[in-house]
Amino acid sequence: MSTHINAPDGAIAEAVLLPGDPLRAKFIAENFLKDAKCYNEVRGMYGFTGTYNGKRVSVQGTGMGQPSLSIYVNELFRFYGVQKAIRVGTCGAVQNDIALRDVILAQAACSDSALNTQRFGGMHFAPIADFGLLSTAHSKAVDMGLNAKVGLCVSSDNFYDDKSNWKLWAEYGALGLEMEAAELYTLAAKFKRKALAILTVSDHILLGGETTAEERQTSFTNMIKLALETVTA
Repeated sequence: MSTHINAPDGAIAEAVLLPGDPLRAKFIAENFLKDAKCYNEVRGMYGFTGTYNGKRVSVQGTGMGQPSLSIYVNELFRFYGVQKAIRVGTCGAVQNDIALRDVILAQAACSDSALNTQRFGGMHFAPIADFGLLSTAHSKAVDMGLNAKVGLCVSSDNFYDDKSNWKLWAEYGALGLEMEAAELYTLAAKFKRKALAILTVSDHILLGGETTAEERQTSFTNMIKLALETVTA
């Protein structure tokens, strides 16, 4: 029984976009989906289902951080039969050749979270994206004229990194830091589903500069369109 998503059977599509911000979910539904209907308002975490390119698509807010995302993705996979899930979120860049508003396709996700330590003990799981979704997203990005970067992201539990751990992640090739992809990829592996994180650079940890909260909520349309084209391909 689903606890945090109060949707009737059949209300959620097999393909779902996952923004962290529930207001971004509302923005996507109102501006990109046709005939979108709200199926969830529990705890203000909006979920909508509509159509894009004639295919059913849902969009569900997940909140911030891996524990919050884990609740919603577990329920989507366990109780609602979701087969494809694409996170549409923001990240902080940690490489010189990445700029504000660039799009990153997260091929894999490192993490400092204890979630997988609890799951695997002394073993180390490598959370990776579904290759089919990744390949499709890259192809669609080329078609859209986007210079999307493909590479490693880091899902950190620590938003305010006082110890500058990001420097070590950057040394080992990470492109950007966010807070959710590693758990999404791990759950997709467990439930044998397909998952991808498409990220827009909202701030630059290395070089400085950031977008506003309103921009993060409403303006990252390239990422949203790319995710919708990918999940309905």
